[in-house]
Amino acid sequence: MNIVDLLFDPARRDRVALIDETGTYTYGRLQEAVGKACALLEAAGLPQRRPGHVARVGLACPNGVDHVIFALAILRSGGCLVPIAGELAAQERETLVRTVGLDAVIVSDRMPWLERRGEPGRMIPLPTLRAALFVDLPRPATRDWDEAELAALNPAFIRFSSGTTGRAKGVILSHESLLARIETANRRLAIGPQERIIWVLSMAHHFAVSIMLYLVKGAATVIVKSHLAEAVLDAGREHGGTIFYGSPFHHSLLAAEPSGRSWPTLRLAISTAAPLPAPTAAAFHERFGVALSQALGMIEIGLPFINDNPGKPASIGSPLEGIEASLRDPGKGTLIPACDVGELWVRCEGMFDAYLTPWQRRCDLLASGGWFRTGDLARQDADGALYLVGRCKTVINVGGMKCFPEEIEAVLQEHPGVWGARVYALEHPRFGNVPAAEIVAAFGAAPTIAELIALCRSSLASYKIPVQFRFVAELPRTASGKVRRETASI
Repeated sequence: MNIVDLLFDPARRDRVALIDETGTYTYGRLQEAVGKACALLEAAGLPQRRPGHVARVGLACPNGVDHVIFALAILRSGGCLVPIAGELAAQERETLVRTVGLDAVIVSDRMPWLERRGEPGRMIPLPTLRAALFVDLPRPATRDWDEAELAALNPAFIRFSSGTTGRAKGVILSHESLLARIETANRRLAIGPQERIIWVLSMAHHFAVSIMLYLVKGAATVIVKSHLAEAVLDAGREHGGTIFYGSPFHHSLLAAEPSGRSWPTLRLAISTAAPLPAPTAAAFHERFGVALSQALGMIEIGLPFINDNPGKPASIGSPLEGIEASLRDPGKGTLIPACDVGELWVRCEGMFDAYLTPWQRRCDLLASGGWFRTGDLARQDADGALYLVGRCKTVINVGGMKCFPEEIEAVLQEHPGVWGARVYALEHPRFGNVPAAEIVAAFGAAPTIAELIALCRSSLASYKIPVQFRFVAELPRTASGKVRRETASI
């Protein structure tokens, strides 16, 4: 199957599919644009699918209608889409090209393709599409995978995981798995043709189970280029936005937007990409009358958890229909007692099909019984609601007592003068590790270290209080916007 075939039903031809600053695209106009792009790319030499080989095609394009058109054209042509985020440095792009063995790269003329060294391949200008096609790219010296085995998966996407604490992996998602996870997520989201989604996140990171879901279900997506709250609220009000999907950062900006304007058509606001601070959830609900729904998404398993209980804003909710979850001892893999903290294991349809490098099939990676180990540590309350407390790899062990950076960060962000916080392990000669914190101060309201220590003492055990505070202009983040973790020496 090819998932793009599901998008262009004649019955929806006149419905709005996409809106951005260039205009409005109905599903009929989008279909025509994708067909034109397919023809032009093929004429320019875009590698075609052949027995035993699926062309892997990179896409370097900013958010917008063009990104959607190129992505759909790659998929419809039988290729496997490999998003290339705009924030990657030249060295990172070069590494991606070689690691994946890309057959071609489509580069928007709004995103120059600058190689740090070596030949970027042969460039074929595509002025009609406002882009260029690069072919004859550098090939990897060796490959972990067999081309025929990869092609047999019917791959649609290869996307690299965030790499917050370790080496990123090429996650392979087939057309069939993509459709399965879309159907699973939509049992809770209930998105249909009546919806208008206000979109601000990076398409390079959030395309597969977001933009594709909206298109498969016949909804309209309004693409907002600016992250400023005023622009987002303007778009929501002008276009009758019913759904907003953003990070806690976006929701905090909206809650603080000074005009006092309402968003009367908003029915669902999803928070993702980072833990949702309780003050942000409360401020957003007070401002717009809509409770934020925290969601947990992973490229390996899709969107298995969406909180629909406004009384528990810090929770990721309970598993969606068709999703199974359990909490296990991180070392032994055995079930843990109720209310204890354990590693979150998930079993569902629509899981990833393989890792590209090193090559590993899903069946070889799952634990006994078909469970995927997320690496997230969580607890579950008496009502079945799940709460994330940290990552297995980021637990800070203080003289045998464990604490979680996310827990401490949530407390620090309760201070009105804290815009952002990152807690990490500081190596200590006696205790092994102790927590330390980096703080991004809110404009005009920087907290004192004494205030931060007092705040932590009121909510945390003494061993969880950071021994060092440092004010920084910004926090180190992965390409998808997640806080990057590290360990330093005292």
